[in-house]
Amino acid sequence: MTGPDIWEEVVRCRKEGQAAALATIITTLGSTPGKDPMKMLVRSDGTFVGSVGGGCLEAEVWEHAQEVMASLQSRTVTFSLTEKDYPDSGLICGGQVTVFLEPVTLPVVRIFGAGHVGLATANLAATSGFRVVVYDDRPDMVSSDRFSDGVSCVGGPYEEIAVEALVGDFNLVIVVTRGHQDDERVLRALLATGRSPTFLGMIGSQAKRTLMTKKLEEEGFLKEALDTIVTPVGVSIGARTAPEIAVSIVGQLIQICRTDGKDAETPRRGRASGATEISAGTGDLGSQISSKAEVSFPAPETA
Repeated sequence: MTGPDIWEEVVRCRKEGQAAALATIITTLGSTPGKDPMKMLVRSDGTFVGSVGGGCLEAEVWEHAQEVMASLQSRTVTFSLTEKDYPDSGLICGGQVTVFLEPVTLPVVRIFGAGHVGLATANLAATSGFRVVVYDDRPDMVSSDRFSDGVSCVGGPYEEIAVEALVGDFNLVIVVTRGHQDDERVLRALLATGRSPTFLGMIGSQAKRTLMTKKLEEEGFLKEALDTIVTPVGVSIGARTAPEIAVSIVGQLIQICRTDGKDAETPRRGRASGATEISAGTGDLGSQISSKAEVSFPAPETA
């Protein structure tokens, strides 16, 4: 019985948002167990489909695939298959294999708030190649005809729809609802899921963030989870209008995905001094880049 088709698995992982990396042999030199263009798809749960030759080579490729999934950065790696390089393997073929590894799962941008900023951010993110889902508790605001192709819309109370938001492995969450109270509702609902997004950014000032996180901490949410919230969201470009703010936010998301934070500006998660309150179309976004959150969001211990 044959296993699953590797391309069907790529499509499934992309649809379900499961992280995966595809390894492809691109060149070989000398005697090698794997040949061009053998492929292996490694999933985030450690399982894989296909093969690049088995043995120690496959184990090495598996390790590199984990790093590719974490960084979202492609890489090319050459392996020398000799007993000298792998003394415990018994290898005698002596050839070389070059493998190209690439992430195959697109990050999902999940935007809470379908107002001016949410609309502009969703459309720009979709144009930039992200999968995009917009959430709002106003049914008329999540009408698909307001958004570009490729943007999915979900309507309903934030407390209900947020529960379904953090599925898959790569979630870039942006909170830009119509007011502070709704932003707080969204954060509370997301935190209560016990799952952590890759990135969680919220529009607003440092003063807003301080007051909101203090209140949530008093409700029982751990400070380390609250510290992953990036406010103000977006890179510093002096943005004022909704389209400009969208550019700032999407620019930050691209920066996170393309550089894994290595070339990003110094995080100012808790040091957005002098930031002013931001509403759609006004204010200036401070620079704020965050590395991927590694802490899980615990549900509150007390209500």
